[in-house]
Amino acid sequence: MAPGFCEDCSRLLKEFSAYLRKVCREFGQKVRNVFRELCRCTCFRITPERSLLTEDSTSLLLLCDAEALLNQESLQVLNRLSTSENTDLQMTAAMYYLHLSHNLESSLPDAFMEPVMALLLSTDLHVQKTISLSLVNLLVKNNVCKELVIEMGVLVPVLELFLSGDAAAQCHSCACVVLLASSESNREAVMVDGIIPLLALAKSYDPQVQQNATWALLHLTQSDWSTRILCQAGAIPVLVLLLQSSDSEVQFYSCAALCSIAAVQEHHQKLLSIGGHFLLKSLLTLMSSSVQKNSSQACRCLQTLSKNVLIQEQLMDLDCVSPLKALLKTSSPESALALLSALSAHPPNNDILVSEGLLDEIGQLLHRHRSTSVIITHSCKIIADLCGSRVGQQAVMESLCLSGLLRALLSPALSDETLLHVTSHLDHLMTWDQLRSELSVTITSEQVSRLVKLSGRMQTPQLSYNSAAIISKLEMNDDKLQLLRPHYSTMLDYLLVYLRQKDVKFQQLGIVTIFNLKKDGDFSSLLADSELEAQLRTVHAQTEETRRLLQMIQLSSVYP
Repeated sequence: MAPGFCEDCSRLLKEFSAYLRKVCREFGQKVRNVFRELCRCTCFRITPERSLLTEDSTSLLLLCDAEALLNQESLQVLNRLSTSENTDLQMTAAMYYLHLSHNLESSLPDAFMEPVMALLLSTDLHVQKTISLSLVNLLVKNNVCKELVIEMGVLVPVLELFLSGDAAAQCHSCACVVLLASSESNREAVMVDGIIPLLALAKSYDPQVQQNATWALLHLTQSDWSTRILCQAGAIPVLVLLLQSSDSEVQFYSCAALCSIAAVQEHHQKLLSIGGHFLLKSLLTLMSSSVQKNSSQACRCLQTLSKNVLIQEQLMDLDCVSPLKALLKTSSPESALALLSALSAHPPNNDILVSEGLLDEIGQLLHRHRSTSVIITHSCKIIADLCGSRVGQQAVMESLCLSGLLRALLSPALSDETLLHVTSHLDHLMTWDQLRSELSVTITSEQVSRLVKLSGRMQTPQLSYNSAAIISKLEMNDDKLQLLRPHYSTMLDYLLVYLRQKDVKFQQLGIVTIFNLKKDGDFSSLLADSELEAQLRTVHAQTEETRRLLQMIQLSSVYP
């Protein structure tokens, strides 16, 4: 019995399981008795064909274990039933496969695929629908070899079901095509015969048929080769129109398919050839969808397209910033933030992004999601991109961006990689005087403590360096020195490590930090006669020796 149950619960569950097995055995026996009595009646003995139906269906239905069905006797019965001209017999075989497809755990022997082919060629649509559903189930569970299915020619009758006019048959057919196309070796065969019927079904008025067809088209965009064939066959206009479908699943599948197509630069011309910016307008509309996965997928598609500078310009002309700002206020702003990050990387967009108040939204977002790595990483990049102008720097100061980045330092859930992004961008922002002053005023004692702690983590050298660099750039007034005093002992330790590093940038940062802190008498007292001071003298002596040797080189070049 599964762990976690008490003794009473375990006992009850065991009793129930035993009782259930007993009931099933009794029910099975009753079924066998009923069929045995029916078989004795003359109603089932009128014709040889009816006798065949009774004997074969009884022998199949009486078996309950799917694995036990896979024997030579069952195969012979299935061959007779599937090739019979009686549709009732064919349906019996189809139902057998449907039962098998739900219960089979092992692989279906290759010989059992021959009756499947015969049933797919039946003249009865109900038989075809039943056997095609069975095939879908077998393919989903990998009970049959996809390559064998193609080799047997099953694809032809499956594709013919596209034209049946029956929604269920078309759905089963589409599902079969998708599953068969999931095998790279089969994709060419599916592409050659399946694209045009799929594109026709994608225009169906039946939502379920349209869903399955679009789902199939999405799966056919998973390789460059098949995507190219799809585009040549005219899939792009169909998929773009489907973005405006009333069915949210169709919208999602078509948008995801277009995203895969947009990932290949050579298809951009066809994507943009639809007049009036129809694709971009449709994606922007979908971006405002109340269905979260659709709005996110639309953002991802636009982000993929935005690698093209021309498309970026068109997006900005279509006022894409407003709906993106609205998405930043939702519970899942990641995809919108990724698109804005791509847009901010293109300098001509930055003035518009700043004037639209994007930095205000980013600052508020950081305060709401300070522990989300994806949000923090994209936000850091956007802030750094938009600080390239004085207007951008002023907007950062007036927003909550700086305090949001500092708050992110305190999140215990952030990885070192994310902390590296945060500290790197904070250090970068402090290269501007007005931002350095603002950060010096904004920083709290908790954030200073966090930076000191990160500065001592030499197992991640760049994170350590970034954190110490931020501290070194703080304006060392009385308020800041008061925040740093409790950490002087820790700082002496990591500064000593810095001065002993072979990497000159660590030595230089250590020296600059010591110079700034010597303004405080408390630090100077700790420094006096310390190991750190001795190391400073060592570095000074090494520097003097290096300077002397460099002078010798200069002199030797003058006096050979």
